[in-house]
Amino acid sequence: MSDSINHPEHYTQGEIECIDAIRAALTAEEFRGYCKGNVLKYVWRERYKGQNETLAKCIPYLNWAIEAHRPLTPEQRDTLINILSAEESND
Repeated sequence: MSDSINHPEHYTQGEIECIDAIRAALTAEEFRGYCKGNVLKYVWRERYKGQNETLAKCIPYLNWAIEAHRPLTPEQRDTLINILSAEESND
């Protein structure tokens, strides 16, 4: 069963989650800002769309914003490099 809050199926296809690719592409401060922007988006719309589920979607973004200065593990970085290299060779 899909976890629509922490690991939505549409963001976990392949070997790396979209959020990990975004984290790798941005500086720590940029990633933190990206996370804070998503929190604002979910708070803004919660009354009109999904209420509690919409607010629950803020939690991972808050955690990621707090941990934004934590670098990727070597395994995460290697996986990301391999995926991006494979995509470049397919272009």
